[in-house]
Amino acid sequence: MSKEHGRPIPFGYKLIAGIIVFIAMFIVSMVLGAANTSLRDVWLALSSHATGEKISIIREIRFPREVAGILVGAALAVSGAIMQGLTRNPLADPGLLGLTAGANAALACTIALIPGTNYFGLMIACFIGAAVGAGMVFGIGALRQGGFSPLRIVLAGAAVSAFLYAVSEGVGLFFKISKDVSMWTAGGLIGTTWGQIGSIGPVIIVGTIIALILSKQLTILSLSEEVAVGLGQRTWLVKVILFAVIVLLAGASVALVGNMAFIGLLVPHIVRAIVGTDYRYILPMSAIFGGAFMMFADLLARIINSPYETPVIAIVAMLGLPFFLFIERKGRHAFS
Repeated sequence: MSKEHGRPIPFGYKLIAGIIVFIAMFIVSMVLGAANTSLRDVWLALSSHATGEKISIIREIRFPREVAGILVGAALAVSGAIMQGLTRNPLADPGLLGLTAGANAALACTIALIPGTNYFGLMIACFIGAAVGAGMVFGIGALRQGGFSPLRIVLAGAAVSAFLYAVSEGVGLFFKISKDVSMWTAGGLIGTTWGQIGSIGPVIIVGTIIALILSKQLTILSLSEEVAVGLGQRTWLVKVILFAVIVLLAGASVALVGNMAFIGLLVPHIVRAIVGTDYRYILPMSAIFGGAFMMFADLLARIINSPYETPVIAIVAMLGLPFFLFIERKGRHAFS
């Protein structure tokens, strides 16, 4: 698929192409929206101290939400790729395996029981909830022999996610904070501030860097754990660190934009079809394409029913659900 006249296309060329797509998507997302703005307006907003209504819209509303979309898309795509590599499960995704549902439930409990918690505290709660949600799914999978099969893990993830979402809704109704909880869990970028990005951004960047450092070990683990052990790899340590990275990335994403499923499933499969099965290439390309995909989904959410805004989670679900069904039907080799 990636060959031209019998020669593989170098990864560097693919990376450059991915960056070009990313930059083009960023420019289009900054220009288009409910308010009519031009490329010149975007340039003035980002490169000068010019003022005006259109400049303010770009600088104070569109720019932070696009940066947030890039961070969240990259975080979910990278965490999904790591999960697929660790579990060798083509259906693995933070939104499908209980991480985002756990983070949502923890967020609701924190808002209800510790009102006034600052943004950093909510982020920590999301990390804990994501870890608990994933632990429940894999705990259920471990109860029976062969429990880690792709289908059984996905079924366990669906059951645990439904339970944790019910917990979130129940807490919201009981403590009469449903509106506050729904504002966090609606899955959107509306109202994203630079303060929120400043709290979440470093976590996502550090998590992604750690994942890139361990990409070679992840490639070996994704092929065979026996081979990894034979090569002297401390598999348990690598797994613990990568699981912590998944929790950080998924928890940070929920803390910033709420629940967002399918990105971690869809993007790594597309990237794998472009660059192959080496996670040294999959992870950086997943970060790039994940950010571009999230900007694309946010753009559609803003322009489909302009000037009203469609929930981003609905756009992502419409794009991701058919892909999920395709992968489930074709199996792990659908995009390899």
